[in-house]
Amino acid sequence: MSPQLYLASRSPRRQELLLQLGLRFETVPADVVERPRPGQDAREYALETALAKARAARLPAAATAPVLGADTDVVVDGQILGKPAGREAAVAMLLRLAGRRHEVVSAVAVVRGAQVETALSITEVEFGPIARGEAAAYWATGEPADKAGAYAIQGLGARFVRSISGSYSGVVGLPLYETGALLARFGIEVLSPTPDSAASGVSAGGTLQMGSPARPSTPEK
Repeated sequence: MSPQLYLASRSPRRQELLLQLGLRFETVPADVVERPRPGQDAREYALETALAKARAARLPAAATAPVLGADTDVVVDGQILGKPAGREAAVAMLLRLAGRRHEVVSAVAVVRGAQVETALSITEVEFGPIARGEAAAYWATGEPADKAGAYAIQGLGARFVRSISGSYSGVVGLPLYETGALLARFGIEVLSPTPDSAASGVSAGGTLQMGSPARPSTPEK
């Protein structure tokens, strides 16, 4: 069966998130230099990079499905924190994020021919206190090495997260709400009602769809 889309990323996390939506996709290489220009706004950089990945994807000759590119960045004090170069850089990043809020900017771009659609997700994450020894021990697990901001919210890094306001999947690497909305513009529906469920107002999973509210036997309070 042919793919519904191509993913211009080798990220296992983005692959897992697309699988979570039940989509058929193939990963393709996309070589892009990920380096913000001096003073570049994080939102602009994320959108620019996501789009560059989608456009740089090396597709099969007969490909007709759209291409999805994404970029996720940790931002504090207006500065984009990339992947740590080593132990000391990772510890410094974590201590800088400790006990305060930062933003995670996650951009998505979907391209097919002349059609280009983009979306941006901004999530606020608050860390609790982090001791230097904790940061060093976290580095020793190997988890922070290839993560923007030196942490993974879906892993041991969740230990540092006091609160989150926004898209959890966006912090992981691909905001699923925005992704689903973009794919719908290309005719790819994550949840397509069957003819029977469309007629009854109930999805295949038995959930009432919007526009068809349940009628309670007693008034709701």
